[in-house]
Amino acid sequence: MFSGIFQPMHLLVILVIVMIIWGPGKLPELGEGLAKSIKAFKKTMSDDPAPTTIEHREGKKD
Repeated sequence: MFSGIFQPMHLLVILVIVMIIWGPGKLPELGEGLAKSIKAFKKTMSDDPAPTTIEHREGKKD
């Protein structure tokens, strides 16, 4: 089931390294920033795309 880099022990080691680097006080800020980034990305992907150049030019009369 777990193979490669995503073995439970590897994830635990990564978590410990992150805790050492940023400390437990900084982790909530990092999580909040990551969540905001993901929400902004999802919102951007779900919005209607802007008109393409071809559609834009068809509307103009030179």
